[in-house]
Amino acid sequence: MRETVLFLHTSRCFSALPEKSAPMEKARLKTGIWVRAMLRQAGQKGNPGMVLHHGDDDAGGVLIVLLGRAGHMSVLAQTRTHDGRRAWFRATGEAAVDQAGVDAYVTRQMERDPDLWVLEFETPDLMPPFEAKLI
Repeated sequence: MRETVLFLHTSRCFSALPEKSAPMEKARLKTGIWVRAMLRQAGQKGNPGMVLHHGDDDAGGVLIVLLGRAGHMSVLAQTRTHDGRRAWFRATGEAAVDQAGVDAYVTRQMERDPDLWVLEFETPDLMPPFEAKLI
């Protein structure tokens, strides 16, 4: 008489998700879309703007050059708040600067980041012509 040997194969089920899943990062608006929207929003408010340098459409950083009265200028640089929202700071300082100061700052930043967008807006009070949080 033959003995039949039966092997039982057990398989383990693994979850595709880790036990403690990391919080999902919020989807961010592509920079190219955001730029077009801000140019339109500012234009509707009577503050014309233009692209001085076209950066990366997906995730490029942004510098805003504000052109005020009597040749006064300021540069806003993009940053993020602690909760990930877009915010701005006056990269050239609180006081207005001249064209040479703006050019020097923008040139240094573009050497570090060639994917950088540079936008210019005419604003009489050197305030951004779009919804922006200044820090």
